[in-house]
Amino acid sequence: MKKIFLAAIAIAFFAACSKSFLERSPVDEQTEESFYKTPEQALQALVSVYNQLEIGDYDNIHLVSEIASDDCFGGGGTSDLVWKQWDRFEASSNMNLSLWQKYYTGIYRANILLSKIDGVSWGSDTTLKVQYTAEARYLRAYFYFDLVRLFGNIPMTTAPLTPSELGLPQSDPAVVYAQIAEDLKYAADHLAATPYASISSSDYGRVNKWAAESLIGRVFLYYTGYYSQTDLAGVITKADAITYLDNVINTGGFGLVDNFANLWQSSLSNFVGEDNKETIWSIKFTYKGLGNWNQHNGNRMQVDIAIRNQVLDPYYKGWGAGTVSTSLWDAYDDNDTRRGGSIISIENENLTAYSKGDQAQYTGYFWKKYTPMNEGNAVDLGGDFQIDNYYDDVVIRYADVLLMAAELNLESNLSKAQDYYNQVRDRAFLSTNYRKTLTADATGKALIMNERRLELALEGQRYWDLLRQGIDVAKAAIDNSGTTSDFTVSFPSATKGLFKIPEQEISLSNGVYQQNAGW
Repeated sequence: MKKIFLAAIAIAFFAACSKSFLERSPVDEQTEESFYKTPEQALQALVSVYNQLEIGDYDNIHLVSEIASDDCFGGGGTSDLVWKQWDRFEASSNMNLSLWQKYYTGIYRANILLSKIDGVSWGSDTTLKVQYTAEARYLRAYFYFDLVRLFGNIPMTTAPLTPSELGLPQSDPAVVYAQIAEDLKYAADHLAATPYASISSSDYGRVNKWAAESLIGRVFLYYTGYYSQTDLAGVITKADAITYLDNVINTGGFGLVDNFANLWQSSLSNFVGEDNKETIWSIKFTYKGLGNWNQHNGNRMQVDIAIRNQVLDPYYKGWGAGTVSTSLWDAYDDNDTRRGGSIISIENENLTAYSKGDQAQYTGYFWKKYTPMNEGNAVDLGGDFQIDNYYDDVVIRYADVLLMAAELNLESNLSKAQDYYNQVRDRAFLSTNYRKTLTADATGKALIMNERRLELALEGQRYWDLLRQGIDVAKAAIDNSGTTSDFTVSFPSATKGLFKIPEQEISLSNGVYQQNAGW
């Protein structure tokens, strides 16, 4: 286990080749006993935790959850099964195995660092110790949050395990959420309150106070909605969550980019760039792996969702996964800039050279967010178009924070909620003439939830927003009779929206793990 971990650190350093603080030297001749002695070694171990964020090919949570929602179908080629299985909630033997392994590897690395951090020679200044502890605890919370909402009943540990300790029983989700809340609270309370304008460019991609406070809001809303609770596992109250989000809004120095479309690479020369004032936290990627499949520098999701097998300028080619549903396109008002900023319409953009080929579940619509561009494509930069796309995955955007804060303030401070909501909607229409009046009841919440769908489309939030409104709401939205069997989807309520635990993991546990209901 020790050798495996140190090899993982080495791989992480080789992979993190061009993202500022991720540029660390490889470690190949260290043992666990000789490591974790200096602040530099602690930082190297922290980088290995960050490195797990980049892992994921056809099966990362961003893409998988969009396919599971009502906004996308599985798509891909006619012979591609896995995306259509997620779309139709069909089981296969080891589906989701990569997701499971990714997150538990990240948790293991975080736990190792946290268990060793007291043995580092920090000297008289322990500022870095507190910072690295907070970052590692945030990342552990982030990994656990994805795991628990994907699988519900998961084993949890906050310490590195020996082989004899493997096979922990599954924990009650409330216990997992309590640990997530404690970790995020520690991160929010101990990371420096550096406003956006003062954040060093070398620290872009690193966890900060604002990311922790924002993620608290997201976890609070999901847990209290999905489990019908009033607080976050007894650790964070609604008032606490409001305070954290309001602090991001009032103190973080973030803001909305003037034009929604300019947030994305598809705006070409008008693209405001990564790490702009609306990006609270993103997972960093680069093309500089240059075709090395052993590295995970590139955003491999981008090739999945790009238009299948053809370059249609200004868009580059890909595999055509996650075809966008007509229901999402039709949900937008014609004057809403987010429709054209989020979705490629083959017809509306007059992409007459398009050839359907073997595209499955073709709707006429593809992702514009995250689609690689022909100009500056990975191949022209010396890489491989399958693995070296390089647009960062924006995990938390300021607009999301405004809408979360609007939702949480709806009953207690309607005017504040209205202001936050208006900011997002005004930007979408480039006008104040399309405002809608919120009310402190279910009708007002429905307006906010609809705004979240339009604003955050294809950003990995829709499925979870449906689930936290209730299984009946999720089923009503996701079920699709379809004009053909290719588009027929029936949400299995018995699963309660949870994904299938990989059978390999159940087998390795010698029957300790139990499969989720409905699978």
